[in-house]
Amino acid sequence: MLIKTYAAALQSIQARTVTIEVNCTPGSYFQLVGLPDTAIKESQDRIISAIESSGYKFPGKRIVINMSPADLRKEGAAYDLPLAIGILAADGQIPNDLLERYMIMGELSLDGTVRSIRGALPIAIQAREEGFEGFILPEENAREAAVVNELHVHAAHSLRGVIDMLSGQASLPLVEVDTREEFYQAQGASVFDFSEVKGQESVKRALEVAAAGGHNLLMIGAPGSGKSMMAKRLPSILPPFTLRESLETTKIYSVAGKLSRDVTLLATRPFRAPHHSISPVALVGGGSNPQPGEISLAHNGVLFLDELPEFSRNVLEVMRQPLEERMVTVARARFTVDYPAGFMLVAAMNPCPCGYYNHPTRPCECTPQQVQRYLGKVSGPLLDRIDIQVEITPVPFDKLSEMRPSEGSEAIRRRVMAAREVQNARFTSFPDVHCNAQMTPALMQRFARPDAEGLARLKAAMERLDLSARAYDRILKVARTIADLAGEEAIRKEHIAEAIHYRSLDRSSWGQK
Repeated sequence: MLIKTYAAALQSIQARTVTIEVNCTPGSYFQLVGLPDTAIKESQDRIISAIESSGYKFPGKRIVINMSPADLRKEGAAYDLPLAIGILAADGQIPNDLLERYMIMGELSLDGTVRSIRGALPIAIQAREEGFEGFILPEENAREAAVVNELHVHAAHSLRGVIDMLSGQASLPLVEVDTREEFYQAQGASVFDFSEVKGQESVKRALEVAAAGGHNLLMIGAPGSGKSMMAKRLPSILPPFTLRESLETTKIYSVAGKLSRDVTLLATRPFRAPHHSISPVALVGGGSNPQPGEISLAHNGVLFLDELPEFSRNVLEVMRQPLEERMVTVARARFTVDYPAGFMLVAAMNPCPCGYYNHPTRPCECTPQQVQRYLGKVSGPLLDRIDIQVEITPVPFDKLSEMRPSEGSEAIRRRVMAAREVQNARFTSFPDVHCNAQMTPALMQRFARPDAEGLARLKAAMERLDLSARAYDRILKVARTIADLAGEEAIRKEHIAEAIHYRSLDRSSWGQK
């Protein structure tokens, strides 16, 4: 008898429906075709043990299984459950009249227990789009899949439970989630708050500008000056997640298998801080079975690279294209996958090998050549993609001992959100542009032209400070954001002056003692 069950394969953060065709005829033979990987080919032993542990008999017949489409590679043990159900139905041991209504996924243990899978959320979305009535999957992933409306999500604990449901002898728990209610309830206050930061008003202002315009930012300062402390608080002033952004980021975490059992949707923007020993593949994604990297896990959030010059140059260079395209492409011989990578890059570094160049009290022991060599570890093309470069000096004692609390994150976030609303209105006709940092040269000509005094100020600064050509566009983008924060349409000389202040490494005098 020929029977069909339905599952799905992951491609990037999307899913494609896989039809599992099982033909059971007299004979003694077992063959599995349709580009299965090793984990799927090894499923026969798991399925035999799970079926027998559930009180049924694995058919001693000629079994041929095709996983269609045959040219789509299938990976992982999540096909165990639909394969087992298909085999039993093809042998006539269980009825098959309900199989076309459900997408089924789950890994089987030898005792028939159903284990968790990756990518439950995108698979559930695909099931709804394909018109399936329901989705049967492991109970550990059920709440994640139940985020999808208009789909019956059934939580399976064992193969026997699924068989009983399909046979009409019992029912599986139906899991329901009020997506919007759970999402907004989970949006709580951040663990980190800028009210805990003493002093550093100029740096906090730079972080506010970066958050308001979506600008990448580099902090340069001595050890212990507060670079990491302030970077961790940046998500607390970014606009809250929208439901669309949350769903998009949650799909990435689902595919990567990084969602906790009790999490349905991510409610706060991600903050990823990989160690400087990370490999290029771990950062951008890839591998023999491609997985999202750190830059995709930071999508719609912040990627923090501490001790920037200590990262491998290869690691830093592979970020250049994702920073520009907001997407990372992993190419293999047979297929190509794209992962979203729309993150804010925040980096921190010491100004020199000893860490005390430009320190107000401690002398620097490095020569100008050593300083330049240290800065040279970060390439010009990468620095070209960082709009704001701000110097940090240690906080003086009188600021540290102040009892008066600093301005909190909530007040800063309100200003940031107001500036973002201005940008949303400005770029309504440009769906691929969401903030000032993403403006193209054509959009800059239209929206980031300074007035006459501002243009004169910029020209004088370029000549006096010997700023590089790459600084010109960055200054105008940042000045546009500063004007938005001030609630002004025109870019004035004071906005240009502040933006110039945020281009420390572009000055030819930097590193010269």
